[in-house]
Amino acid sequence: MPNSFFTRIRRNHAVEHATLHLLGQRHPNLPLAGHSDQNGFWIVGKVPVEEVAEVAVQAMARLRGGQRQLAVHPNCGTNFAVSGMLAGTAAWCALVGAKDDWQERLERLPLAAVLATLALVASRPLGPYLQERLTTSADLGELAITAVVPVKRGGMQANR
Repeated sequence: MPNSFFTRIRRNHAVEHATLHLLGQRHPNLPLAGHSDQNGFWIVGKVPVEEVAEVAVQAMARLRGGQRQLAVHPNCGTNFAVSGMLAGTAAWCALVGAKDDWQERLERLPLAAVLATLALVASRPLGPYLQERLTTSADLGELAITAVVPVKRGGMQANR
């Protein structure tokens, strides 16, 4: 796989997720978040920089060791985006053709709710599938951690 812009983001995203999985095991009640780009990733939360560095190295080793499932995270924005898009589209479909009449739209509200609910059910396996195939890559290639530095992100403690 070439080292393109998107490949770097996908690899960084996989390491971010794996790092969040491992940090979550160490600190199950600690609120954590992450964000990836072509230059690396952030871990947002009150975790010492040394621990993030140690866990990120472990995460990479585990991904390289075949634990590809660590690249997929249940709280990934991909899951939320897929759910929102499918539910919104389903609700919109229920209202297609409705006249500009509030009573007709209200009468279609139960249909919109049912379709949106079915879309949310369908999105549960689709989000992780898209993470695995599109938004992350557990094939890390020559990816290496060069530094981990503490930063403030939106007034919150983070490590990049």
